[in-house]
Amino acid sequence: MTAASAPANSGRETPASIYLVEDEPEIARIVVRVLGDFGFTAEWFRTGAELLRRLRTRPPGLCIVDLGLPDIDGMELVREIRRRHAGACGVLILTGRGYTADRVMGLELGADDYIVKPFEPRELIARIRSILRRCEPHAGSPPPTAARVAEFSGWRFDTGSNALYAPDAEEFSLSTAEAQLLRLFLERPNRILTREQLLGERGVSPYDRSIDVRISRLRRKLESDPHNPKIIKTVYGAGYLFSSTVSWG
Repeated sequence: MTAASAPANSGRETPASIYLVEDEPEIARIVVRVLGDFGFTAEWFRTGAELLRRLRTRPPGLCIVDLGLPDIDGMELVREIRRRHAGACGVLILTGRGYTADRVMGLELGADDYIVKPFEPRELIARIRSILRRCEPHAGSPPPTAARVAEFSGWRFDTGSNALYAPDAEEFSLSTAEAQLLRLFLERPNRILTREQLLGERGVSPYDRSIDVRISRLRRKLESDPHNPKIIKTVYGAGYLFSSTVSWG
């Protein structure tokens, strides 16, 4: 394992800590150097086992995961990170696998974003910053986020722990991306929100389906029939609408 840091020139008092698991040393050196150039601290791990051991002592702001690892399938590693640290850190897949099925599976398992190698350094940094902004508890949020628990349609959502409770009290742990998406809906119920608003970014590619995958994951938790949703409705040609009364307490 190696670590790298750069002068705090990004405006952050404490630069975000990023863990990279990548078995190719040359690629790892490039990623670590790019992260350092933009003011992040980075730790590099060659195997999934090394990363999981480090996570037991100190979770980072973000994990960057390669899918082709020597000791564990990268998809299983993403699943394990989410199981152990749901909502505690972001997950970005950085891989040579460009197949749509892999991209969808990675997002389904809880990754916040997916980048295919070779990558453009500035795009990598932009994606990382976007994930970290979503992970910040109150970044860009309107006043309702001061309330810690939202109730809707018999469900309860704790914004402090990202725990979602069903009407029968069953608990679901949400990923960072899922929790951020649900929070946006809860803060703006009964309003049509575009995909750009939900992603929090301008100029979203029409081929970027990550938000649709996250919507699908939330529906499978919230809806009795995800194919005929009653809470998160699709407004064709416009976006999505959260159809429920929300109370904060």
